[in-house]
Amino acid sequence: MIKGFKQFVFRGNVIDLAVAVAVGTALAALVAAVTKALIDPIVVWFVYVITGGKTLDGGPTLPGGGILNVGLLVTGLITFFITLTVLYLVFVLPMNKYRQRMGQSGVDARPADVQLLEEIRDLLKEQQGKK
Repeated sequence: MIKGFKQFVFRGNVIDLAVAVAVGTALAALVAAVTKALIDPIVVWFVYVITGGKTLDGGPTLPGGGILNVGLLVTGLITFFITLTVLYLVFVLPMNKYRQRMGQSGVDARPADVQLLEEIRDLLKEQQGKK
């Protein structure tokens, strides 16, 4: 049972999926930081200009509500790149070394159906050459 689980995990698909989910989550956090730091203040500024200093509900705009928050943006970028670095060092690099040790090349590996079709093609060429 443990051997089957080990084969399932180290086949590569599970690790790749886990890394993709983690990168997607980190990217979502980065997009949220960009939105909050850059886009929201620009929208507040446009509303301020269009309404003459009032918000859409008629109340006054808070002072400093339209300031670009560069610190939040930098924090989001640093968090994103730290997350990617940790994922690479903890999951991707060891998995690539494991695949190399086991003789698997994830980049050059062709699917079994493609290999089979190539063998059939070669056999057909060989048979046509004998006629």
